[in-house]
Amino acid sequence: MRIHICAVGRLRSGPNLSLYENYQKRFNQNGKLLGFKAINLIETEAKNKSDKEVEAKLLNSVIPKSAALIGLDESGEQLSSIEFASFLKNMRDQNQSDLGFVIGGADGLTPEFKKSCKKLVSFGRMVWPHMLVRVMLSEQLYRASTILLNGPYHRV
Repeated sequence: MRIHICAVGRLRSGPNLSLYENYQKRFNQNGKLLGFKAINLIETEAKNKSDKEVEAKLLNSVIPKSAALIGLDESGEQLSSIEFASFLKNMRDQNQSDLGFVIGGADGLTPEFKKSCKKLVSFGRMVWPHMLVRVMLSEQLYRASTILLNGPYHRV
């Protein structure tokens, strides 16, 4: 299964990019053992940075058509790391070819885009900077891979 992180905005050099790349690399190593392809980061940027409709169109134009969409949104379901790992495993076992985790811009995703998502996931009731959400998502993907491999990284 291919995993895509589809996001509005571009990670620039600095601590967020370094952390993201670190967890991406770790997941990619573990993912091979679990039948996951390397994480594919797809970034897009609207000229008018506060137009959610334009951002939604840009996202729709770059996301693989076969991808089941998972929107990252404060109103989404809050999953434990073990539940998140189980969700990934179930999607893989159902032969889902592509999974697209979608991170909107600073103003989030449009209501219509949210409706097109198979699932909405939240990292808590607090609002997080969308660039930091990429780091958090890549860490949770890595953590999920260690859970599925019964590795020592995740502790209960």
